[in-house]
Amino acid sequence: MLEKFFKLKENGTNVKTEVMAGITTFMTMAYILVVNPDILQKAGMDKNAVLIATVLASFIGTALMAFLANYPFALAPGMGLNAYFAFTVVGNMGYSWQIALLAVFVEGLVFIVLSLTNVREAIFNAIPMTLKSAVSVGIGLFIAFIGLQDAKLIVSNASTLVSYQTFKGDTFRSVGIGAILALIGVFATAIFLIKKIKGGILYGILITWVLGIVCELIGIYVPNAEAGMYSVIPAGIVSFDFSSFGSTFGQVFKADFSAIDILDFIIIIFAFLFVDMFDTLGTLIGVASKADMLDRDGKLPRIKPALLADAIATSVGAVFGTSTTTTYVESASGVTEGGRTGLTAVVTGLLFLLALIFSPLFLSIPSFAIAPALIIVGFYMMGAVVKINFDDMSDAIPAFLCILFMPLAYSISEGIAIGVISWTLINLITGKAKEKKINIVMYILTVLFILKYIFL
Repeated sequence: MLEKFFKLKENGTNVKTEVMAGITTFMTMAYILVVNPDILQKAGMDKNAVLIATVLASFIGTALMAFLANYPFALAPGMGLNAYFAFTVVGNMGYSWQIALLAVFVEGLVFIVLSLTNVREAIFNAIPMTLKSAVSVGIGLFIAFIGLQDAKLIVSNASTLVSYQTFKGDTFRSVGIGAILALIGVFATAIFLIKKIKGGILYGILITWVLGIVCELIGIYVPNAEAGMYSVIPAGIVSFDFSSFGSTFGQVFKADFSAIDILDFIIIIFAFLFVDMFDTLGTLIGVASKADMLDRDGKLPRIKPALLADAIATSVGAVFGTSTTTTYVESASGVTEGGRTGLTAVVTGLLFLLALIFSPLFLSIPSFAIAPALIIVGFYMMGAVVKINFDDMSDAIPAFLCILFMPLAYSISEGIAIGVISWTLINLITGKAKEKKINIVMYILTVLFILKYIFL
């Protein structure tokens, strides 16, 4: 049945590989179960209710991706979008979280229309192959940078913005030990991959976690909540308390319309639309490139159902009570493990559902144990750099800028915006527009991106 539905042989994979890939994707995404409730709690939402909403939105979105598009991509509430939800819409603009959810719900409806009318597909296809390769590389650096931060190997610095961990001071027994364990995890994962051991990335996560547990038991690792370092020993295994879910479920339809300024509301929706659209397109480009899923013209087969799954998940997630649900770049970890079909996504989705019951166990996985997977996945995605023609500067310079801005601006969508603007303008001004056959959609995107920077 699995072979018939997911076409495993046709995609050069098997059940074992897909299951391992699905587990790996989930393990690298599990942090959202901790981070999303923590961020949305600051908007006044119930933390446990948001956890349940996060799980259900992730499960449904990932299942839709599996059954509508047969792709190994997983979905969950997006980082950055949840911060915009909590700190800008609710915090700075002063709207209730119910109104913010309504904006997310409307955004999802708009995306459903755009997905059915080929607008998002046209944008995907219009981006030249050079920029698609650059997006893959940029996402790789972005993921690796997130991993280094999660491990606290790279930390903030007042003079240089970022700096390397000092491995000394009062937090050594917490932050320092976690960083060292992350480094050990990177080396262990590298050895597994060099030895071609299937599931090497997953094993790297588990080994790092187990070493953390051992270090905590013998007193080498000491949890420090102020430093963001918590116990890695599970406080429990299962929990069946779902009573809080009612505080967020369906609240999107109870927003106070009289408190909404229409112009503000349109700007909020546009901001959600912009970031979600180009984060999703960037993720699909990057992960699909890594998996060699793009055809000769750089197009992704079955992109319409993939985008539709993403759009439906956004509106459904808003009904449950969470910010924008989107395709996750961490899907690259499962693809790296060999995941090629929707079966990988099904496994990931089921694990999200199980996390509802086994949340105490999953929530104890520390960020420094997930970090090695993100760093290694970043390495894998760097391989797309060889597809960029550095002899043609009109291609290479925009590609470089696209790559550069993703990690440094901490945004996939900003990297795409800079790449599109620079590629179009450089080729237009240097007289290469005819030679490159620039798609009209690229001109439209360039204008829209420039207007975005001027007015938003």
